[in-house]
Amino acid sequence: MSRNFRSPMPPDSTTTPVLDAFDRAILAILQRDNTVAQREIARAVHLSAPAVQRRIRRLRDSGVIRAEVAVLDASRLGRPLTLMVEVHVHDEHPLRTAGLRERILAEPAVQQCHAITGEADYLLVVTAATMAEYQDITARLFGGDDNVRRFRTSVALECLKAGLGVPLA
Repeated sequence: MSRNFRSPMPPDSTTTPVLDAFDRAILAILQRDNTVAQREIARAVHLSAPAVQRRIRRLRDSGVIRAEVAVLDASRLGRPLTLMVEVHVHDEHPLRTAGLRERILAEPAVQQCHAITGEADYLLVVTAATMAEYQDITARLFGGDDNVRRFRTSVALECLKAGLGVPLA
């Protein structure tokens, strides 16, 4: 895991930092390409480099910037399968789902996991090299867990859009 990864929730997730036009302009640049030098960002947003550095530090510390990572193409790395997995549990109580949540967090093939409303309780995005590997992944995640009622898998045929960009009004 990247050492620059930040927790999914900022230290105090109940407060949303106030972002001005400069912060939003900086974030727009960084979410397109976080390798842009701070002096170039400063020039683009009409601030000094130290001011940009302070703002980026504040955005990191507040949890607005959650991670600074390279986005890899799984198919070019031998993982051509992308699978969406709906997980249905019997009991949503935290004590009953703790083991499942821990296994999901520990599984490298799970790219995303969302607790959701509707029929299913969780939605996972998983990558795999083969269907046999995917079966091994599901055995690790769900096998022997009597709280997992069922799971349903959809295989992505084509990726129309992938990204983590957030609209910055």
